[in-house]
Amino acid sequence: MEEFDEFGLSLPEILLPKDRNLGSWSVIACDQYTQDEGYWKRAEVAAGGKPSTLNLILPEVYLSRPDKAERIARIKKTMAAYLAGGVFDAPETEAVYVERTTAFGRVRHGLVIAVDLEDYEWKPGSRALIRATEATIPERIPPRKEIRTGAPLESPHIMLLVDDPSRLLVEGTGELVKSDAAAKGGTTGGGVPLYDGDLMLASGHITGWAVKGEKALSHLHKALSALKEAGCSDDGSVFLFAVGDGNHSLATAKAVWDEYKAKSGLSGAEFENCPVRYALVEIVNIYDSGLTFEPIHRVVLGDEVNPDGLIANLEKALGGSHRDVADSAALEAAVKASKASFGFVYIGKDGRQHFTLLGTGITELAVSRLQPALDDYLSGKNDLELDYIHGADEVFRLGGEPGAVSIMLPPIAKDSFFATIAGRGPLPRKSFSMGEASEKRFYLECRRLFG
Repeated sequence: MEEFDEFGLSLPEILLPKDRNLGSWSVIACDQYTQDEGYWKRAEVAAGGKPSTLNLILPEVYLSRPDKAERIARIKKTMAAYLAGGVFDAPETEAVYVERTTAFGRVRHGLVIAVDLEDYEWKPGSRALIRATEATIPERIPPRKEIRTGAPLESPHIMLLVDDPSRLLVEGTGELVKSDAAAKGGTTGGGVPLYDGDLMLASGHITGWAVKGEKALSHLHKALSALKEAGCSDDGSVFLFAVGDGNHSLATAKAVWDEYKAKSGLSGAEFENCPVRYALVEIVNIYDSGLTFEPIHRVVLGDEVNPDGLIANLEKALGGSHRDVADSAALEAAVKASKASFGFVYIGKDGRQHFTLLGTGITELAVSRLQPALDDYLSGKNDLELDYIHGADEVFRLGGEPGAVSIMLPPIAKDSFFATIAGRGPLPRKSFSMGEASEKRFYLECRRLFG
């Protein structure tokens, strides 16, 4: 069997439920709908009292509730009960190729596999194989550690990005296992899908195929070797994967492993193969046609906000020049057609709404330069506040109110994403969003963790 440790990966022992009713078993990532308890109540109804990953997670809407400790204890008890009670089929050593059709009709392709936490580092300046995309807030790790420490099971909502314009790793593996299934009549090897069904609450459809056997694993190894070579820097370090979603969850897994290995005194094969050393993830190609990157826009708020002064300051800090455009449609079109132009929407001294375009020659991801410049401008201006907004409609709505300057950011340039992180480190906070809330990863596959 091919080995994958040089890529920071390992074939996991995948656990899947015997009852493949995905509409009750599979539930969305715990860090979604954090202000919408009603969503999670509807998820309870959809689970219908059946075995469900909903019972194995703590939705973050409940993270600050006084009964958090009781909820966590109940989660771990349920995990043990599922393992002991015949909920799962026997574990299979394999990766899983996934096709997810979202409620928006987009099809995203993924590869579920285990990553070696020894090869991951979230701290700025990291030269690890696996790196964070956005700044990690250490204060968010301890409450998540309470859930993972000692947990009998894990299920992934973490999504890693890979820079694969040739589409060899994920999409190529998928084509191979699906064609293998067709050639064999869906009876052996790649066979019929491991699972196939609709997700709860009208969140689309998901299908998964086993990635195992000499042919598939050989392809996987060759694809990873090519990507590793392409990701090698002048200093000899290799940047292979970037954390797209679940950055704090992976940082938590790292913290739990670091603590466990310090206390356990493991060595040799026990150290190499310890389940706690690994974390399940889904790898997605950044060039996947079903993966949308939405910029998170900014708005500067305050009665004393000075649009002209803000634009002039950013123009000096970022370079380039600004000009007024006719209306909202013209501004949105110009920003969306660029990689490094910013749109400003505000009420001018004449009482009218203004639309200003700042064009720059920035070659990195635009947000990596804008946010530090904004932070410098706002430093010491305690009467001003910076907020983060989603969607063009909000940009124009807030920019039409007194005491606000909305800033529209350009699309995330996929071709400079990895290069920016490699050169500058993790992106600033609130840099991008990967798709809509309902498109986030659903828990489905499981793996033994502690015990």
